Amino acid sequence: MIVGFGVRQVVRRAVRAAAGVLVASVFVTLAGCDAGGSGADDKGAGPAGIRIRPADGERGVRGTDPVEVTVASGRLERVRLVRSGDALNRPVPGTFSSGGQRWRSTAERLRGGSRYAVDVVAVDRSGRRSAHHSTFTTRVPVHRFIGFFKPEHRSTVGTGTIVSLEFTHPVTDRVAVERAIRVRALPAVPVAAHWFGPRRLDFRPRTYWAPGTRVTMTLRLRGVKAAPGAFGIQSKTVQFTIGRSQVSTVDAAAHLMRVRRDGRQLTVIPITAGRRETPTYNGKMVVMERYDVTRMDGDTVGFGGEYDIPDVPHAMRLTRSGTFLHGNYWAPERIFGSDNTSHGCIGLHDVRGGGGSQLPTPAAWFYANSMVGDVIEVVNSNDRTVAPDNGYGGWNMSWEDWKAGSALD
Repeated sequence: MIVGFGVRQVVRRAVRAAAGVLVASVFVTLAGCDAGGSGADDKGAGPAGIRIRPADGERGVRGTDPVEVTVASGRLERVRLVRSGDALNRPVPGTFSSGGQRWRSTAERLRGGSRYAVDVVAVDRSGRRSAHHSTFTTRVPVHRFIGFFKPEHRSTVGTGTIVSLEFTHPVTDRVAVERAIRVRALPAVPVAAHWFGPRRLDFRPRTYWAPGTRVTMTLRLRGVKAAPGAFGIQSKTVQFTIGRSQVSTVDAAAHLMRVRRDGRQLTVIPITAGRRETPTYNGKMVVMERYDVTRMDGDTVGFGGEYDIPDVPHAMRLTRSGTFLHGNYWAPERIFGSDNTSHGCIGLHDVRGGGGSQLPTPAAWFYANSMVGDVIEVVNSNDRTVAPDNGYGGWNMSWEDWKAGSALD
């Protein structure tokens, strides 16, 4: 067991071993929380004016419209445009301008009825990175609907994965839609549905999936009437695999995180959680997304200009509302394991830029040893339990309450 990351050579070997089986995401998202500490001078760093067109959240984009990314100063280092839904989808091609201040997609057209993500890293003249993330959806025919789903087809995910669909039209006939969707597991276990409002339908088993389980979701929505004037156009089979089991327990009062893999404790990592005024949610949360660098801006979650850090390393999203577990290079190392200083996130000691070839930090080690679908459970925080629909918090509901959210008897 590695305690507090005092045995650096053991950590180095763990990172190397993990590199053979885990593929780290190399792009970014716009995040919403920040672990505090000495970092005021870093706010606003990085190139100004990263702009993405179509705009973030835009719907009904025409497939023939090009995607364009520009930066007002500095240069674009990386741009990735990809269609969501299939873990093996290749990025949409594009070209950079000669000075690196503009990127433009070169595909003839984007696929209709699809969600796309654009992830950007830019570098200013001082070599500081800034990140930006944007999503948009292409046009769905009038009077038609589809369901965007997670996890992705052909992906390998953690045992805490919850299958989640977001529909492009509010569903009034929940029975018809739910009957058209089936989630099966091999080895077989009961899987139940739960509606969170008229646009979201989730599926989970009674307890976490067993490692090695193969899950198949069939969508037979073509011609299904979800509401007056809204008919489905989707007929698709989605398959994914459950990887190893990893559950990490964050004790906000003790400022420690215990990482267990397949029932065995791997390590104990010193952390900093939410301060008294902005505590971290209690309860079970699931890793939704992983990014090697991200921007965290207080404006996105109602903290105004309290912080704006453009290059937060090793970040993993836990809730839709902006809770992340991430690396923190701006707080003194003595904070970790001794004090809670964040706006609600869970921070692990890190270095600016994520360390590169340097000796692995606690944040770098945990990032390399994590995957989408892993469980993070927070205990002994002063906040309430995370809501079941905030990210994939459905594990905080009893099996009976979960099944009661199905439209079927």
